[in-house]
Amino acid sequence: MTDRVVAIARMWIGTPYMHQASVQGVGADCLGLIRGIWRQLYGSEPETAPAYTADWGECSSQELLLQGACRNLVRCEPDCAFEPGDVLLFRMRPMAVAKHLGVLSEIGAARRFVHAYSGHGVVESPLSAPWQGRIAGRFRFP
Repeated sequence: MTDRVVAIARMWIGTPYMHQASVQGVGADCLGLIRGIWRQLYGSEPETAPAYTADWGECSSQELLLQGACRNLVRCEPDCAFEPGDVLLFRMRPMAVAKHLGVLSEIGAARRFVHAYSGHGVVESPLSAPWQGRIAGRFRFP
């Protein structure tokens, strides 16, 4: 399953960034990428994502993305080893709500992840120390 998740995520690389979108090759945001992977794995999505603004995480103290991940994905315990295909949930600032998602694509010394990033589209990036320090949770597709 992990190889399949990574392969699907990489098929989305090059998709332009588009807020609330989830169409491979057309547009996606970080949640849209995860939704698209889910559809390719299982068919229909487990729930409909509500409308959200680009700055929703700054306007609320509710952990909406974390709650959604807990409802639909399998949470990894902190001592669980990182595996390709893990869904990474990030806090972009300390003490802020978690509001960014990506898929771990490589482990080891050269950790990488696939994510949809504003201004860049869907890309594969190094999971550098600053990114690693922002991880708020890890999940796996069921």
